[in-house]
Amino acid sequence: MPATLVALAMLLCALLSAPTAAQEDPPHPANAVQALGSAGFSAKQALLRTIADSGEPWARTVLQGLLDGALQNRKADRRVVLTKPAADGFDLADPVSGEPLGHAGRYDLKRIPINNALRTELNGLIARLSLADPDPRQRRAAVRALYDTLDTDSAALLRARRTQETNGGVRKAIDIALAMADLTADASTTRVAATQQLAGSVEPSARVRLGALADDAAQPQDVRDAARRALTSSDRRIGLYRVAETAFFGMSLGSVLLLAAIGLAISFGVMGVINMAHGEFLMLGAYTTFVVQQWVPVDWSLPVAIPLAFVVAGTFGVLLERCLIRFLYGRPLETLLATFGVSLVLQQLVRSVFSPLNRQVATPSWMSGSVELNPALSLTLNRLYIVGFSLVVFGLLLAVLRFTRFGLELRAVSQNRAMARALGVRSARVDALTFGLGAGIAGVGGVALSQLTNVGPNLGQAYIVDAFLVVVFGGVGNLWGTLTAALTLGVANKLMEPWVGAVLAKILVLVFIILFIQRRPRGLFPQRGRAAEA
Repeated sequence: MPATLVALAMLLCALLSAPTAAQEDPPHPANAVQALGSAGFSAKQALLRTIADSGEPWARTVLQGLLDGALQNRKADRRVVLTKPAADGFDLADPVSGEPLGHAGRYDLKRIPINNALRTELNGLIARLSLADPDPRQRRAAVRALYDTLDTDSAALLRARRTQETNGGVRKAIDIALAMADLTADASTTRVAATQQLAGSVEPSARVRLGALADDAAQPQDVRDAARRALTSSDRRIGLYRVAETAFFGMSLGSVLLLAAIGLAISFGVMGVINMAHGEFLMLGAYTTFVVQQWVPVDWSLPVAIPLAFVVAGTFGVLLERCLIRFLYGRPLETLLATFGVSLVLQQLVRSVFSPLNRQVATPSWMSGSVELNPALSLTLNRLYIVGFSLVVFGLLLAVLRFTRFGLELRAVSQNRAMARALGVRSARVDALTFGLGAGIAGVGGVALSQLTNVGPNLGQAYIVDAFLVVVFGGVGNLWGTLTAALTLGVANKLMEPWVGAVLAKILVLVFIILFIQRRPRGLFPQRGRAAEA
């Protein structure tokens, strides 16, 4: 009996002296990476913190790989590997050393599962590791990633980082984060000061926290009032940014109208022709882009489509002028009816060749995405490129008219056709080339338009009326008037649409132009001299 008691006592001492799971040292960071493959969700959190706290250069790559699904289990030996998509599967690498581990098929690997809590944890840990990134854009993104997971530790980390940060944009982002952290401070004066610092902020996380503070009945009245004032200031600033974004959309619309109306301004100014088929030249340019993308990689399609669309639409324009319009000079009503019939023929031709269904034109990667100026205002790259492209085309056209022999002849014919012919200018040739130039520019406009909407047989009909309004409003034959009118009408349309709707906005613009031309029949910039007398 005494021997039994002694044995039990020794066994009890051994159990008490053995380390428990909670007392065990955390695994080595490299071992923690491999343990991610078999650990449960709760255990993964501790492993992720071990990896993030290790200070190893590969830690952020591992965490980002797990978040993106690139960190996977190899089924053959249950080894955790970092994957990179390849032609027929994945290229494998060791997540710690980066050593290549060969190739595997998609069915030879298994993703490491994570849940929403782990995703939040990963975003916060990656943001902490990115605070020391040499790229200030990465540091600013890392600070903003901490907005939704701010706690005492991350606030202390940001305060320490604030003293070392040299970039003004990153420091401002840190100040916003620290102000959000101070909204939960014990002293009410600190909370009021934090709301004042966040006044006018457009950060969604800051607005959410200010809204919660303003609605919290347990808060002192002065704190709640300060939060409401901060939200009101933020709402006003967001409203201004929305107006700016709408104006930018209007500029992109105006840029398309500019490309569509330039050709009309030239042809009507030189020949006095009302071309109702001009919208179909836009359509031909858009369909040229669609055809080019069937044979050329998407990223290279637009540089190929732009000159090709100019040639295709310009050729149709020259043929139309030579075969039909030159027989109708001086008869505007017959010209209008004839070109309207041509527009119907071109629409039916496209329906027969491409079908009546709309066609989708892909956007190149270099035109995809947006430039985010702040959380409330971002400018899409495709619209930015279109605005810049239209201005480049406008500048090139001015250079052609100003510095080339063709431009000199065109200006001479538009000012005094009889005198130009007497001096040896072949006006018939100038008429054909002028009509082709206007049609070609419209075709280039169709390339730009294909990046904003689907391509269909009725594409041109949606813009022909607006193009004529631009020409009349700006002044017939005046390019600077066309530029001003196109941008003005585009911005005005978009600014009114949120208030009155798209249809009523167009009606109001039409009414305005009717009233305007009652006072100024020749438009904003009327022609002067011989052109006006003619």
